[in-house]
Amino acid sequence: MKKSTNEFIIQFVGLKTGTHRYEFNIDKTFFEGVENTLIDDANVLVELAFEKKETMMIAEFSLSGTVTTPCDRCNDPMEVRIHGDYRIVYKFGTEVSEDENLVILHPESYELDVSAPIYELLVISLPARRIHPEGECNEEVMDLYNKYIVNANQPDEDEEWDEDEDWDDDEDSGEDWDDEGDDDDSEDPDDDKPIDPRWSALKNLN
Repeated sequence: MKKSTNEFIIQFVGLKTGTHRYEFNIDKTFFEGVENTLIDDANVLVELAFEKKETMMIAEFSLSGTVTTPCDRCNDPMEVRIHGDYRIVYKFGTEVSEDENLVILHPESYELDVSAPIYELLVISLPARRIHPEGECNEEVMDLYNKYIVNANQPDEDEEWDEDEDWDDDEDSGEDWDDEGDDDDSEDPDDDKPIDPRWSALKNLN
């Protein structure tokens, strides 16, 4: 995430106990310097209710608006409406938090950078699949898609499947499974083993 401006820094040391409210207008400048971002532009209002308590702080984010993101089908920009909520609890300590909604602050911390959670909320608020409405995708890209992707998965009408040909190998193999079974029965792996003298004595009694 890019280095934040003072707009997204909350100095909580001087705040009184209670709830404080903030608003952030997210536009294209918010994503400058962000690598591999899914969002190119935005017109989003983020509202933050920041509650300071004696032993912790609770930040509740709520956003709504539109963002510009690439279409999953043609990769052209498209506008998507989003809305979402996000809640983070901040506590002081030195341990490591395994809860994504719990942030541990160093005991000497005195301010918060809320740009990272805002960006995360923007991303997770995007729909899982982002595609243009039918007929609005880039026509040239869709022509190539239909030519090389869709048609590649279709069977060639000129090709005929010879059902008998697939079975030729089995029919002409000439293998006699019954003979193999007889061979297995005729060979006793114990024939060459020495006979226990006790069994020999019993046979002599007959």
